[in-house]
Amino acid sequence: MKVILANDGLSQSGIELLEKEGFKVLTTKVAQEQLSNFINDNQVQALLVRSATQVDKSLIDACPNLELVGRGGVGMDNIDILYAKSKGIHVINTPAASSASVAELVFAHLFSGARFLHDSNRNMPLEGDSKFKQLKKSYTNGMELRGKTLGIIGFGRIGQATARIGLAMGMKVLYADHNVEDCTLSVSFFDGQSLTFSMKANSFEEVLQASDFITIHVPAQNGYILGKKEFEMMKTGAGVVNAARGGVLDEVALIDALEKEKLSFAGLDVFESEPTPEIKILMHPKISLTPHIGASTRAAQDRIGLELANQVVSLLG
Repeated sequence: MKVILANDGLSQSGIELLEKEGFKVLTTKVAQEQLSNFINDNQVQALLVRSATQVDKSLIDACPNLELVGRGGVGMDNIDILYAKSKGIHVINTPAASSASVAELVFAHLFSGARFLHDSNRNMPLEGDSKFKQLKKSYTNGMELRGKTLGIIGFGRIGQATARIGLAMGMKVLYADHNVEDCTLSVSFFDGQSLTFSMKANSFEEVLQASDFITIHVPAQNGYILGKKEFEMMKTGAGVVNAARGGVLDEVALIDALEKEKLSFAGLDVFESEPTPEIKILMHPKISLTPHIGASTRAAQDRIGLELANQVVSLLG
């Protein structure tokens, strides 16, 4: 019986599928420094992780029986992919499973920022009974999303899922991506109807200059995608959302752009110094905040678990 360690958890549907196929699934959360000993002591052949567990060269070298490493999610910057493959280890992920969940969170942040929900939800419990009229006045200049331009930096699966929501809401959607020059997107509705949109890439600069809202959907980078120069190119009063990776957006420059009212708001699900975000970010009244939960819906976790399980069965079964 092959043993699988799902160190950052796995959906019940994924566990059940694996057990039905004859695998033993361990869901013990093992600390990073004890991981290699646990893997060896329990003769684990497959290690499934999310973003918390690091699968680096030292772990791979310490665990010669590992046959597969799987990442529940898209980005695999916590796994030394090339080294693992050089040792004959299968490396898998679930790129399609969480696209819709992340895209919906992007819009949660856009709605929150456009109508000051993040700030009013902080202040109403404190002052709603004593300063109702003042708060009402503070939050009267909200923006509507319909008819506005949404700029998407990076047009892979999540960028495209985000575009579909924007198009369905009546937004104009622009995107920049070196690898996707043109694209046909189908937007499906509840009754089986769908609309098809033909999209063409714009330059990065055009997207920055023409968009009312910018959302980033790129993998981990060497350096910032959005920093001081890029914020200066954007429309005054624009909003920015980052639900991709911490470190692709310059948080110091972001604070400056918000303070100078160049940007009206930001929505952040990921942070440069995660898991201990900077206090200036956490306390800022113009930033809508979530703790890296883009893929954390029940539906997405089910899809991730099943997708991982099916790949494990096909490779190791």
